[in-house]
Amino acid sequence: MSGDFAAKILHVNLTTSSVEVESPPESFYRTYLGGSAMGLYYILRDTPAGTDGLDPANVLTMMDSLLTGAPIAGQSRITISARSPLTDGIGDSQGGGFFPAELRFAGFTGIVIKGRAPQPVYLWIHDGEVELRPAGHLWGMTTSTTTDALKAELGDRKVEVAAIGPAGEKLARVAAIISMGNRANGRTGMGAVMGSKNLKAVVVRGTNRKVPMADPAALLKLAKWGAAEIPNNGDMLGLRIDGTEGVLEGQHANGGLPTFNYSAGQFDGYEAIGGATMTATILKNRETCYSCAVRCKRAVETEWEGRPVEERHGGPEYETAAVFGSYCGVDDLHAISLANKICNEAGLDTIGTGATVAWAMDCFTHGVLSEAEIGFSAPFGDTAAMVRLTEMIAAREGFGDILANGSRRAAAILGKGQDLLITVKGAEAPAHMPQAKRSLGVIYAVNPFGADHQSSEHDGAIEMAGEFSMNRLKMIGFDEPLPYNSLGAEKVRFALKTQQFYSFLDTADLCQFVWGPSWTLFGPQETVDAVKAVTGWTDFDIDELIEIGERRLNLLRVFNAREGMTRSSDALPAKFFKSLTGTGPTAGVALDRAVIEGALDQYFEFAGWDTATGNPTPDTLARLGLAWVV
Repeated sequence: MSGDFAAKILHVNLTTSSVEVESPPESFYRTYLGGSAMGLYYILRDTPAGTDGLDPANVLTMMDSLLTGAPIAGQSRITISARSPLTDGIGDSQGGGFFPAELRFAGFTGIVIKGRAPQPVYLWIHDGEVELRPAGHLWGMTTSTTTDALKAELGDRKVEVAAIGPAGEKLARVAAIISMGNRANGRTGMGAVMGSKNLKAVVVRGTNRKVPMADPAALLKLAKWGAAEIPNNGDMLGLRIDGTEGVLEGQHANGGLPTFNYSAGQFDGYEAIGGATMTATILKNRETCYSCAVRCKRAVETEWEGRPVEERHGGPEYETAAVFGSYCGVDDLHAISLANKICNEAGLDTIGTGATVAWAMDCFTHGVLSEAEIGFSAPFGDTAAMVRLTEMIAAREGFGDILANGSRRAAAILGKGQDLLITVKGAEAPAHMPQAKRSLGVIYAVNPFGADHQSSEHDGAIEMAGEFSMNRLKMIGFDEPLPYNSLGAEKVRFALKTQQFYSFLDTADLCQFVWGPSWTLFGPQETVDAVKAVTGWTDFDIDELIEIGERRLNLLRVFNAREGMTRSSDALPAKFFKSLTGTGPTAGVALDRAVIEGALDQYFEFAGWDTATGNPTPDTLARLGLAWVV
């Protein structure tokens, strides 16, 4: 490996205000590399079984990888993990921007956080030095105000800040951790874990801007090739022009745009909230993450009902536009942008928040919840109700105090509305429909931290694969396209193998819009080459890449098994098995329980997991060097 700078892990005990620095051996990094795989090593080792997600004993990890901070597109990502207060299983959340790279420059590959501070604090890391400082004066501030205050307090505009807002302080179970005021580690409630520890923010600054690399020239050559290739890759060019919002129109056309809380797959108002409309009307700037040439991040400028949305608040991603838009039957892009701002300022996951609002609207529409219970009328299509419910969740005000627990817990508290949920393991489903993309139903079910759209390649990647993508997919064992709506053994194997590849990306903390197995800027061979260039592991190959991803999946699954979760937790919501309404390719379509269960059997067999429990077998764990977790 290329030096001690790359190998430091910071351990912080908030209860005792103590810090320690660990320098693990190269063998440790070759096994765990980074991301949630490295985080799970410490979480499984140090979090007692049965620890509640909001208990001080719940270990929180913030992990880069050895590739973070290298001068190439798509590497400035960080994974934050702990037991989730939303799902009660493992929590796993990725975020981008400049904070991840700055943490490497500040001297650390990751942070392990234990305990609870007696009073609010923030963690200040600068050029290898570490301090815990009082944060009582920051408590109650929004994420952007906190960022401004800390930059002023530290006298350095170049510090990077990952902070919680009022939602995390109030332990909203859909709370996120926000950096740059608009980049979110959003899913699974990690903001609430940070709030439960009285940790307002982590602030990082490093003046040594170079990450040690074994072969800088090889990485520079790859980076230059990637930057020059963007205009030749339609998907990359689309991300640059319209961002992730650019896929909304195609999702509608394919009948895969969740509408009215997953009741239909097409939305009449799709054009008004789509990527082309945003680009043509309210787009102010195309932002980026550290050293990334793609520039897919949107920043908009608009207002709704006299309430401004500024460039610093970012702009809606596809998921955000869908959950606050088509999920809720709302076709007002200005109001959706305001809801996005509210979430970023308060520190909320837009997917969990917007989908919970849509569930409440579904309940109201079907007479499950009354106007008296909510506090006002909240039918689908009511833009003002969508904004108001989002504000109430952020503040834990009125009915929002119940909704801030996420829709599954809200239904349990109220004792109704369970048949209208779209949750898996308690996490709200994102805006890609398994009724339109069949293998996603399998991944949604088995994914350790709930339904997630960035845990595998989607069906279209192999059904419509041309020569470019097919040549890449051959590296992971696929020689020809597969039918789009199939869910046979080969499609299940495709789901698993691409899930293992994506799991590697979440271990190496590489952006899945830039690195991947098929359509992205860099494919499997470039990914292998990048790891070699940074680490000097000249014998690293695609098989080891897949094995690293497999190891992470097994670590996540083992945590859930330790907490009592089995195959029964791999259940899709009842709503997915009801025929979709409306028009388009998926009208009248529903998932088939027998087909899904058969696919799960095949998945578990391919994964080396017990088909009865869904948990990794001792032989599989031993093969992956994980016998210690048993």
